[in-house]
Amino acid sequence: MAGAPRSGNSGDQTLPLRPIPDGLSSSAPKSAKRPPNARDITAEFTQAASALNTGQLVKDDFFTLFEAVGALEIMDPKMDSGYLAPGEMLEDDYDVLRELLPEEVIGIMDQMLCYEMAWHMGHPLSQTLFTSLHIDRLLWPAPVKLKEARFYRRPPEVGTNRFLHTVLRAYCLATIKTCDFVNRRISAEHYNEEEDFVSNLYNRKLLTQFSRTEIEEILTKAIAWVTGQKKIVAKDVKTALLSRLNFRKWFMAAVAFGDDVDDLDSPSMWQQCAKLLPLLLESRAVGTEVADAFSAKIQRRLASTVPPRPIVNITFEEAHSHLSRLCEDGKGAYEILDYHGGNNMLTFLWTFQSRNPQPSIYIRCLLQSLMSNETKVLNVMSVRQLVFDDLAEMVAPAHILIDPSNDYVEAPKAPGFQIMKRMEIFVSRAAQSYLDIFRAVCMNRERTRRMLCHMIVDWDNIQLDAEELDTELRRYTDEEPIHDPNSGEDLWSFPLSSWAYYHKLHQMEWIVQLGFELDIYQIEELAGMYWYLNHIAQTRLQHLQRIRTFTTRRFSRLTNPTSETKAAFKRSLSFLDFAMLETSATQSFADALACLFAALPPLSLLPPTPAYPYSTPSLRYSLRMRPFLPISLPVLPTFAEYSCLIPSASVETPSDLLDEAELALKRARKEWEAVSKVGPETGRFVGCEEGWRKGVKDVLRGCIAGSIAVGAVRRAAGEGEGKVRVEVPAVGGRYHAWWVVPKVVPVK
Repeated sequence: MAGAPRSGNSGDQTLPLRPIPDGLSSSAPKSAKRPPNARDITAEFTQAASALNTGQLVKDDFFTLFEAVGALEIMDPKMDSGYLAPGEMLEDDYDVLRELLPEEVIGIMDQMLCYEMAWHMGHPLSQTLFTSLHIDRLLWPAPVKLKEARFYRRPPEVGTNRFLHTVLRAYCLATIKTCDFVNRRISAEHYNEEEDFVSNLYNRKLLTQFSRTEIEEILTKAIAWVTGQKKIVAKDVKTALLSRLNFRKWFMAAVAFGDDVDDLDSPSMWQQCAKLLPLLLESRAVGTEVADAFSAKIQRRLASTVPPRPIVNITFEEAHSHLSRLCEDGKGAYEILDYHGGNNMLTFLWTFQSRNPQPSIYIRCLLQSLMSNETKVLNVMSVRQLVFDDLAEMVAPAHILIDPSNDYVEAPKAPGFQIMKRMEIFVSRAAQSYLDIFRAVCMNRERTRRMLCHMIVDWDNIQLDAEELDTELRRYTDEEPIHDPNSGEDLWSFPLSSWAYYHKLHQMEWIVQLGFELDIYQIEELAGMYWYLNHIAQTRLQHLQRIRTFTTRRFSRLTNPTSETKAAFKRSLSFLDFAMLETSATQSFADALACLFAALPPLSLLPPTPAYPYSTPSLRYSLRMRPFLPISLPVLPTFAEYSCLIPSASVETPSDLLDEAELALKRARKEWEAVSKVGPETGRFVGCEEGWRKGVKDVLRGCIAGSIAVGAVRRAAGEGEGKVRVEVPAVGGRYHAWWVVPKVVPVK
């Protein structure tokens, strides 16, 4: 580039140079071979620098922040990815083509599995699988044909190690393709980048252009070759190799992603994976570790502008445990395809997501994919049908609003046409928000709560829009109101807005309950938040009673109902009865804990409330209730109203509070026992019965623990201070994450 002009015409491809400051010549040196005239400027530079203040930055207008930070990073081993320690080589000296023993192949396979599971746990590929020199050789340069994905650049000599080029290559290709399926599945759904999963591929392609069938053919050939080795391979080594190759084949099939994948076959593939897992663990000792086959130096080619990061190492036992849960959850996720209504699907998701530990990000995205794919729900129905089924189950069984015959009415003035027109408006408004409830449950718990806080505002608006549609639809449904003798007003059913209001109330309950699970509330806030949960549950219970009143009245006025109509009303009433029972049980337990936590501070059994010099109780209340401030109904109590309604204000003495808590716990235990006895169809937990019953059993244990705590606090109040202390357990120490039951322990 010597002698290149500083500027030129539009066709000049040279980079623009910095403008030359005034007073400096713009002419190039006459002779490029003139010897340099160097002199020592150290003293002058030191003298000039001494006039600067500490921390003062000296730069011209063209020295950017990026360049400044880059200058600070240079030669810093923690920041400079290109830094080489004295004697260190730029590239690894590991020979990818060296002869490998079968035991070493097993060791490399197991290490790759550990890195793959670390990637599933949320770590980037640059710190996990992409540190493998074998995988790097297969992926770079990017192969155009599958036969180009190989370890060598030139044809190998005769007698090439088949364990390397046949067995390990097949395993690596299947691992890469498995990661491709996983990455595509997750990227197609809702997830949080770098919070749940890192999808960055660092300009590498995970064999996306090649089909699963092509990879399976290579795996099958490798399995056949290992099977035929009867003399040169020991039996235990042969078993270990075959178990890993077969597992990789089934695992790739289980996570396969694309239009040609049949979801009905996937559960059996996950089951096959689970069967092979014990063999992987048993034969772990057969392998020999090859640590040099993995290197962090590859990061220099993957992300040169990112500071070097250490390789993420997890033990094989941790990887095996995560993989076992992945297989179990992968098989169980397909139970959602057994459709029994929207409420059953929602119960399934909550129960499934409450597993401890929570299912991995891949499983959560798999659930989203199975639940809703483009315009279909569960691959069998439209979103419109899902909404109509939920309306029928909750507020409108065998109702003209959701009568399929309305779709075939063409006369514009006919009631059926007008009903269909307005119901389409309602579905277009509410369908996406309804699906978002299911998607929100599939997030991690923190994101679920955050999404719900945003969604209830949207559902508040849906309720207002639905009220207008309900008013218009009365003209075409011939509904007769219920006359209230107390108020003298006519009461209308408002089916669409009642449906929206129910879902909004339920989401508000979940927000509060997830706050307990995530340890958001301070100890001094527990009494108030359980009171607010009690308040919301009571409101939902009253709303359910109102819906049931209109449903039973409409059924009583039917003349000669068909068997289908009777079945629809029976299903709706069974749902309403169970929902009322569960809501009442929630209300009773929340009331009990509110009274119990309100009784502890006067008895000096809780740590004193810390001083908050920069806030007031009113301000803290507004901050805690901020998600509910925009909601029009139910109206959030003001701080003054809240201060008068909480148990500590409405009940005079701690003894009275303990009496209230004891009575509420008796009600709660009785009601939760009734909840535990219902069947899957009635309780809408088909497909998740074991997990659902475990959750209810844990709540019952919490009720019993609450009764014990009330008795212990009552005795402590009679004995005086200093005899016992109260511990508020964290999430791992509770019977149920949503119910914080204090423990009373003696002071030694």
